[in-house]
Amino acid sequence: MTAFDSTKRHLGQGLFAHPLGVNCGAIGVSEDHQQAEVSQGCYLDGLRRAVELGANLLDTADCYGAGHAERMLGRLLREHPDRKFLTSSKVGHIRGSAPHAYAGRHIHHQFQQTLENLYTEELDLYTLDSWDFGPEDRYLGSAIEQMCTLRDLGAVRAIGMRGPYVPYGATPAERDACAARFLHLFRIIRPNIVWTRFNALTPVITLEGEDLFAFTARHGAGVILAAPLAHGLLTGRAPWNTMPPPGSAIRPTGMTSLTPEKVRRVTAGLQTLRVHFGNEPGILTRLALLSCLQRADHCAAVVGFTSKAQLEESFGCLSGPALTATELEVIDRAYAQIRADLEQPRRRLPQPVRT
Repeated sequence: MTAFDSTKRHLGQGLFAHPLGVNCGAIGVSEDHQQAEVSQGCYLDGLRRAVELGANLLDTADCYGAGHAERMLGRLLREHPDRKFLTSSKVGHIRGSAPHAYAGRHIHHQFQQTLENLYTEELDLYTLDSWDFGPEDRYLGSAIEQMCTLRDLGAVRAIGMRGPYVPYGATPAERDACAARFLHLFRIIRPNIVWTRFNALTPVITLEGEDLFAFTARHGAGVILAAPLAHGLLTGRAPWNTMPPPGSAIRPTGMTSLTPEKVRRVTAGLQTLRVHFGNEPGILTRLALLSCLQRADHCAAVVGFTSKAQLEESFGCLSGPALTATELEVIDRAYAQIRADLEQPRRRLPQPVRT
C-alpha cells in the first residue's frame, strides 16, 4: 500500500503548504464572558498542537470573532518569531463606517488592522471573501486595484478569491448562475488561489465543463478547501445543533442549515462506509479528508477545531496509507448517494382519512 504523501504542496506564488492546515473560524464565535478565558486557552493550545503536528498554513479572517481569531493567531506567531508560516486572512464582510466593505480604501484599512492583529508585516494570502461588490459591481475595480497594489508592494504574496458554492436545495438554474458569477469574477480578478468551502457533501458545480480542481489546474491557481469534514457531520459525530448560535459571526451554510431530518440522512448514509471500511475510531474522518486531498496536488485543506483531540485525529489520518482508486470509487458512490438523499424533498407522512 502506498503511503499518503504529506510533503508540502505548491499553491502558487512560491507558497508551499502542508496538505492540512488550520482554520480559525470557530475562535471567538460563541464565547460568553465567563467562558472566554477558558476558551482562549483551549484554542491557543489547539493552535500550538497543530504546529507541532506539522501545520504551516494558518487560515483566519477579519470577521472571525470580530478580529479575535486574528489576535489569537498573532499570539501564536509571536511565540515562533523564527518559524515560517503561511498566514492567510480575508476581507469583505466587515463594513464598519464605510458605505461598503470594498468601498474606497476600506480594504487597505482592514489590511492594516489585520497586520496589527497578527503582529506581522505581511500576509502570504489575502482573499476577497465576498462576491458582493456593490450595485453593478461598482467597487470591483477598486478592490482589484488595492489587492494588486498590496501584492506589488510585497505586503501580500498571493491574492485569493472565494470559490463557487450553493446551498442544498439550489435549483439547476441557481447552480448555473453561481458558476457564471464565479467565472466572471475569476476572469477579472485573476486570483492566485481559490479559497472555497468544499467537502464530500458539497453540491456539484461545473465550470466550463470541468470540476473545480481541473479548472484551477488549467488556470494555474491553487486551491484551499475549507470545511472538509462538513463541520463534523462527516466524522459520524453529528453536532447536537446544526444551526449557528444567536449573534454568531458564522454565516449559515449548506452544512449549518441542515435540518435534523437531513442530518439523520447523512448519518444513515455514512453507515455504508462503516460497513465497507470498518468502524475503527477516526475512520470516517480519514475517508473524508483523504477523499478531498487526493483530488489534486495543487490543493490543501484547512480544518476547524474546538479541541486538541480533534486536530490530533485529523492530522493522524495523514500518517497512514493513501486511498486506492478502488476505495475512492466506493467512497464517491457513497457520498453521491448521500447528496442525492439530501436533495430529496422532505417525506410527508400520510394524512388520516376523515370520515
